[in-house]
Amino acid sequence: MQVLVRDNNVEQALRVLKKKMQREGLFREMKQRRAYEKPSEKRTREHADAIRRARKQARKKAQYEGLLPKPKRKPLRDAKAEPGAIAAKAS
Repeated sequence: MQVLVRDNNVEQALRVLKKKMQREGLFREMKQRRAYEKPSEKRTREHADAIRRARKQARKKAQYEGLLPKPKRKPLRDAKAEPGAIAAKAS
């Protein structure tokens, strides 16, 4: 995994790296590998993960077909700002 550091901004590069690692599931895998997992526990966890993935896929399909409402989008922070507030900041 590679992250470019622009303008010596290490904090931003760390944020980007953490986000990439989170998406890849690296933190979850590291947590699982800290201790031994019995084969029966592994089977149970993998089965639960499969059920979770199937439910998510079914939910997405139902939303696409219009059977369920799509999740509400969060408004952007700038969209909430009043037009006069932006002009006041620019002055």
